[in-house]
Amino acid sequence: MKIGIVGLPNVGKSTLFNAITKAGAESANYPFCTIEPNIGMVCVPDKRIDVLSKMYDTDKTTYATIEFVDIAGLVKGASKGEGLGNKFLSHIRETDAIAHVVRCFEDEQIVHVDGKIDPISDIETISLELIFADIETLTKRMDRVGKMTKSGDKKAIAEMELLRRIKEHLDNGKPVRTMELTDDERDTIKDAFFLTDKKVIYVANVSENQISTIDTDPYVQKVREYAKAEGAEVIALCAKLEEELSELDDEDKEMLMKDYGIDESGLDKLIKASYSLLGLISFLTAGKQECRAWTIKKGTKAPQAAGKIHSDFERGFIKAEVVSYDDLIKYGSMNATKEKGLVRLEGKDYIVKDGDIILFRFNV
Repeated sequence: MKIGIVGLPNVGKSTLFNAITKAGAESANYPFCTIEPNIGMVCVPDKRIDVLSKMYDTDKTTYATIEFVDIAGLVKGASKGEGLGNKFLSHIRETDAIAHVVRCFEDEQIVHVDGKIDPISDIETISLELIFADIETLTKRMDRVGKMTKSGDKKAIAEMELLRRIKEHLDNGKPVRTMELTDDERDTIKDAFFLTDKKVIYVANVSENQISTIDTDPYVQKVREYAKAEGAEVIALCAKLEEELSELDDEDKEMLMKDYGIDESGLDKLIKASYSLLGLISFLTAGKQECRAWTIKKGTKAPQAAGKIHSDFERGFIKAEVVSYDDLIKYGSMNATKEKGLVRLEGKDYIVKDGDIILFRFNV
């Protein structure tokens, strides 16, 4: 799954990306420093895997991962090709969700493309460019579907009505993701890949001086109010501090976080929120050879979950031997949970839950 990191130039996107991936993406005080998108994989923090690895004295520990893409800064007029607009829009179209970095700090040494700090104006600049791009996509689709309606095609007529509703919504400056659409309607437009239909996490980037008052910071509060209106989540962090933390070992990292009075890094919060945003969960496999978290969509049934490990597991699925992580930790061993009757044999219709520890039985 890909999360695109977007924002205006010089809001801290590449600094945040550096912290997330430790990939050393170039970061500089001028627009369009990031031209081709940097891509990095990051582990999803999961203490359950840490605990299981110690329990089994495992040889290998593997976490779930998310792919983050650092996308070029956008300016007004991007939908018409201004700046690096065309590249920006094509790169964002390839992502599953958006982490929108918003500048919430003052710093005379770092230029702002509009000459002033205004988080809501920054958000709306990008939002409008994405809306303009979607209107262009929508117009082309309406032309095509409109031709089909002339023959009396009922499916095309229904789609045209839906497209008109979407156009009215976009014309009012509202993103597609805020529309109330049925599952069938969403299925109808999914191949349009509307940019404003992608889910968003707003990342309020503050300075180190703002960390102690981050919950009451006026800039951050403005972003929270804006996000609340569209049902989006906000993660407030200091990208500069997160980059420093990413370069430290665990002990020094813990000490620096303690100095700033934080018990969880902003990055860990962002990664977990991104994972949740995409409707993802993890089932676990545990043993001496490997302890691992496997990423699946909520609602995935056991055979399809088995297919994440190997296609043969899905093809020859017989049963899934399942115990919850909490039960295993409570009683200390698989044998103890079996004695308590807490290990279940589940069939093909079982919907896997987050934290299920599963042993698949299969035959091919």
